[in-house]
Amino acid sequence: MRRRLRESCCFPQFKLLWVILFLLGQKSVLPDYIPSTKQCQRKGLLLMKEIFKKIHVNIPFVMLYESYLPRFIRMRINPEIGFDAVALDQYNLEKSRSVAAELHAQDLSINLHGPFMDLSPGSPDPSIRALTRQRFDRMIRLAALYKAERVIFHAGYDRRRYGYMHELWTETAGETWSRLAKGLEHVGSILILENVYEDGPEDLLPLLGALKTAGFCLDTGHQAAFSSTPLDSWIETLCPYLRQLHLHDNRGENDEHLAMGQGEIDFQTLFKKLRLKMEKPPAVTLEPHRESDLWPSVEYLEKVWPWES
Repeated sequence: MRRRLRESCCFPQFKLLWVILFLLGQKSVLPDYIPSTKQCQRKGLLLMKEIFKKIHVNIPFVMLYESYLPRFIRMRINPEIGFDAVALDQYNLEKSRSVAAELHAQDLSINLHGPFMDLSPGSPDPSIRALTRQRFDRMIRLAALYKAERVIFHAGYDRRRYGYMHELWTETAGETWSRLAKGLEHVGSILILENVYEDGPEDLLPLLGALKTAGFCLDTGHQAAFSSTPLDSWIETLCPYLRQLHLHDNRGENDEHLAMGQGEIDFQTLFKKLRLKMEKPPAVTLEPHRESDLWPSVEYLEKVWPWES
C-alpha cells in the first residue's frame, strides 16, 4: 500500500520561498523563473512560446504581485493565480485591480485557484461550512475583476475522514458548490473541482453529476500520490466532466510537483487516451513548485501534445 502523505498541494512551497527571501530583504536574488529573451534564444526556447498560447502556469498571487508579473507579461504566459488566506486578507482589491489591468492589457487568459487550507465544503459542522463559504464567496468578486475563464477549487472529499458519511457529505458539499457555481456563472466564470485526496473517481461522480455547470480538473500528481485507483479509471469515469488538467509529476509516494517526465506518471498514455475521447483539448495548467521545473515541463508537453494547433 503506497503511502499518501498529507503534504501541501498548491501554494505553500512557493510561499515558503517568498517568505525566506522577503525576510532576507533580497527580492533581487529570486531566480529567473521566466528567462529573458536572450536566454530563450540561447536555449532554443523561443519556439516554446507557441505552447504558452494553449496553457496556463500556476502562480500564487503574492508572488505574482511582488515579483513575477513582469516576467509573465514578457513571455506572454497565461497565469492561473492562486489565492490563499494571506492573499485574501493582506492584499486589498486595488492590488488585484492593478494586476488584472496589466494582464488584460496584454490580452492574457486568466484562471484563478481558490483557497483550500483548513476549509471543508461538506463539513457536518455548520460553523466550518459557513467560514468555508465565506472564503469561497470572495473568489466571485475576484473572478469578475480578472474576467477569469475558470475558477478551480479542491473538491474536498477524503474517504478517510468522510467515508462513513459519503452520501451526507456529497449532499452538503453539493449545496456549497452549487451556490458558488451560480455566483461564478453570473460573472462569466466556470467552477472547476479538482481531485486531491479522493481515492477514486467514484468519490466525486455523484457530486459532479448533481452539479449542472461545474467541470472536473484532473490533477495528475494528486492522482498518482493519493489515489489507489488507476489513471485509466479516472479518465473513463470522469471524462464527460473533464474540463481541465493540472500537470506535474511525482514518484507515486508524495505530492512532489516535479517537472513532467521526471517522475513515474505516464503522460504519453494519458494524452493518447484523452485524444481518443476529446476532439478539443481541455484547459491545461502546469504546476511547477520550483523555478527550474518550468522549462522541462514545457519542453516535455510540446513532445506529447496530441492536438493540432
